[in-house]
Amino acid sequence: MQTQNDSVNVLNSFLRGEISAVETYRQALEKVEAAPVRTQLQDCMQSHARRVDVLRQQIQSLGGEPSDGSGIWGTFAKAVEGGAKVLGEKAAISALEEGEDHGRNEYRQELAKLDDMTRSFVQSRIMPEQERTHSTMSQLKRGLA
Repeated sequence: MQTQNDSVNVLNSFLRGEISAVETYRQALEKVEAAPVRTQLQDCMQSHARRVDVLRQQIQSLGGEPSDGSGIWGTFAKAVEGGAKVLGEKAAISALEEGEDHGRNEYRQELAKLDDMTRSFVQSRIMPEQERTHSTMSQLKRGLA
């Protein structure tokens, strides 16, 4: 049986990933100039920022302390995105799509570690948005290929 403490730890891992996503999209927006692409990237970044807020609130409601930063994922994201900045827009989009893949997979893999109420919260409030931003970046990547 999963405890609230287990759920807080998993939610904090999700939170760090979402903070990392916001940082990575912000960096990509510095590189991308095409208006339609910028609009899609801004939309995805705002979706991740909303998830940061919602996850923080959920962690606090469970009596936990939300993580402040992106931790190791932020370091990874900066390294990936830094390389993409040098290589151009296609590489930046590819790096973002890879990050969306990672986020989607992490949510799916970690669900079993959550208590029932928190699992339901993640499935209804977080995962649909993750699926949406993943789909957006996959379509964008295919469009630039």
